[in-house]
Amino acid sequence: MDYILALDQGTSSSRAMLFDHSGAVVALAQQAVRQIFPQPGWVEHDASEIWLAQLAVARECISKMPLVQSGRAQAATDSVAMAGSSADSVLAIGITNQRETTVLWDRKTGEPVAHAIVWQDRRTAPRCEQLREMGYGDLVKEKTGLLLDAYFSATKLEWLLNEVPGVRARAERGELAFGTMDAWLVWQLTGGRVHVTDVSNASRTLLFNLHTMQWDADLLALFNIPPSVLPTVVASSGVLAESDAALLGVPILIAGVAGDQQAALFGQGCVSPGMAKNTYGTGCFMLMNTGSRPVQSGQQLLSSVAWRIADPHASGQTPVDAYCLEGSVFMAGATIQWLRDGLQIIDSVEQVQALAASVPDSGDVYLVPAFVGLGAPNWDPSARGALLGMTRGTTRAHIARAALEAIALQSADVFAAMNSASGLALKELRADGGASCNNLLMQMQADFSGVPVVRAQVTETSALGAAYLAGLAIGFWNDTAEIASHWRAERRFEPQMGEAERCAKTARWHKAVERSSLWI
Repeated sequence: MDYILALDQGTSSSRAMLFDHSGAVVALAQQAVRQIFPQPGWVEHDASEIWLAQLAVARECISKMPLVQSGRAQAATDSVAMAGSSADSVLAIGITNQRETTVLWDRKTGEPVAHAIVWQDRRTAPRCEQLREMGYGDLVKEKTGLLLDAYFSATKLEWLLNEVPGVRARAERGELAFGTMDAWLVWQLTGGRVHVTDVSNASRTLLFNLHTMQWDADLLALFNIPPSVLPTVVASSGVLAESDAALLGVPILIAGVAGDQQAALFGQGCVSPGMAKNTYGTGCFMLMNTGSRPVQSGQQLLSSVAWRIADPHASGQTPVDAYCLEGSVFMAGATIQWLRDGLQIIDSVEQVQALAASVPDSGDVYLVPAFVGLGAPNWDPSARGALLGMTRGTTRAHIARAALEAIALQSADVFAAMNSASGLALKELRADGGASCNNLLMQMQADFSGVPVVRAQVTETSALGAAYLAGLAIGFWNDTAEIASHWRAERRFEPQMGEAERCAKTARWHKAVERSSLWI
């Protein structure tokens, strides 16, 4: 039995998962990731802690591997020895990661110069506003497909270069390396020999030109970034390095890298234009495959590289590129956590479905969960949360139902924007992520979007997508058609709401969103 190891470096955890040829999970290990909040609006990670956690879960996952060979590893007593005796069944490593999170480290020592700045961090929002007022928004959007926002990596890197003492001079001397979490993990896995990032992660930095598929000199000048800190950009599927043998017992090919949402799109089998998925986690991330060319959206959606596949069987052949449209909803599962931790109307997130289902509707109550502003398609950082339409008859059940509706209504707005921007009529929406297990939420999503919502059998689609990209590069899977054939639905939710009711509900929701806008 041979396997692909996926390293899934998320915002809240480090995970490792082993997949077999059918795409089934055969082993898993996970550790929580510590988040650091030094000031309001600041979110950081200790990149060194993340590396040690990721290495530990990789070793633990390999130690759990089903052993069908002649018992070679059965006598091993520690995880490193177990991993070393088992890892020759691991053919390749795929990496998927929280995107935009920014790490800057010393090329000689491998030590970060400061904590990593997480994608959620808003410290550079005033800088982005300054650049927009100077008229750079259109330039950035045309070149990168992204909005000029603190969400992305460029102003985070600029902040580190300017604010950490001595760092800019060291960077200009070529002593430092920048990367998102994928680049950081590849550097560590190869003992500092390889400094690369894939096209999907590069396209989320505000420094990468979607049209030339290269780092952009104008953007580097705008953010005052020395080119020497940048990683080499490589394909998402293609052998790019080999891990240090001392780490996992044997050297293993690193053959797949993609940002978590692009990896999830691939893991959901959305390999053809017009296919879309929505991941229901802390936030919601809806991505649609738009094919071989980027689509510039006037709907406040983002255009990114979905993946680049290097054909290992055709030396010198042009790699296959796919692009995607993306809409980000900032508060999804986090809204339910707020019901638990903030309002304390539920004891666990699992209780929300039963509480919301105890009433037939929300009683005309609308929750706009703009606690950190609004994402797509509004992109309003000045909006704040609003709870509207309450009467003396409003109960916690109505608020719980309004919270679930808010998640689905935000995603329905993104879905409608994608239909309009792409010119492709989406016929279904594939769902994954922790909150997709909520049946009531999935039914609401089908009702408000007007298309079937299909929950995947394997909901850990980011890790699966990374494994598919790595396995594709080494011939473990033959092509994207074979990968798509492995996808299985767990449940399908058909729309039950009539068009008139859907339009009325959506109009009422938009009225509530207007009330929350421009609050600060």
